[in-house]
Amino acid sequence: MSDVDFRQGSYPVSGPQTTNLADILERVLDKGIVIAGDIKIDLLDIELLTIRLRLFVASVDTARKAGIDWWENDPALSSRASRDALQDENRELRERLKEFESEAPEKSLESETAEK
Repeated sequence: MSDVDFRQGSYPVSGPQTTNLADILERVLDKGIVIAGDIKIDLLDIELLTIRLRLFVASVDTARKAGIDWWENDPALSSRASRDALQDENRELRERLKEFESEAPEKSLESETAEK
């Protein structure tokens, strides 16, 4: 039998505190959590496929503090990045068109002199 102390002022030790899902989620998003793993498929000691999985679960602010902001520059995820990508493509096409137009008269002059 175990000894139990029932003296005045002593309280029984409580069990583990319960934490609800919201508290856990708040802690994870505040601190961040990294889950990493590799999946490898080999056949007769020949590596056929390797998949590396990295998962970082955190709030946007925590991710930025960790130096992760790829979603801001991905045109598929950010309308600003998509707009910037289109502007860059338009600028590049305009530059190529100017180069082509500046070379076109020279080429036509060369072909005319070659025909004579």
